[in-house]
Amino acid sequence: MSRKPQPPRAWQRMLSGRRLDLLDPSPLDIEIEDIAHGLARVARWNGQTTGAHAFSVAQHCVLVEALVTRFKPDVERRWRLAALLHDAPEYVIGDMISPFKAALGLDYKDFERKLEAAIHIRFGLPAQLPQWVEALIKRADRASAFLEAIQLAGFSENEAARFFGRPRGLKGAGSERFFTLEPWSPDRAKAEMIRRCKQLQ
Repeated sequence: MSRKPQPPRAWQRMLSGRRLDLLDPSPLDIEIEDIAHGLARVARWNGQTTGAHAFSVAQHCVLVEALVTRFKPDVERRWRLAALLHDAPEYVIGDMISPFKAALGLDYKDFERKLEAAIHIRFGLPAQLPQWVEALIKRADRASAFLEAIQLAGFSENEAARFFGRPRGLKGAGSERFFTLEPWSPDRAKAEMIRRCKQLQ
């Protein structure tokens, strides 16, 4: 008698020992150490950046949280945490460039949203963020992309402005120094993301 074929494996074992079901992710199987470890090893811009290290998604997340605070200094800590975790699903699915996401279509976005909801619940956030919070995070995300593009990815300012918009609200004491980007090592990016998460919880 022939054996019934087993369904393909749809879970991933994390270094923490957690086993994350990718089709039905549980908040109980999500840990910041796994997220930060993965994101510190995922390169933004498909690795096409200057520096001794790739500019990681973990460092990008720390930058976006800092930009959210710059744009809205009185924003609640939980929404700053949401900004820090805005790309957290990429610890499982990687950092896909926007045109590729569009080509993959709605199934990919549904999967990403389901994982994002589980991550939010794990860290005490609503599964679906308020629209104004999403808009604020998106503004910071685009500002981060602009800064990364011109400082690390070889874009001219005009080219970056055309694709990402020219950020407003970054002027002020120390802002130029603060937002000068130097890619961190994976170990530093991981440690900084974990530290910020624990501070904001």
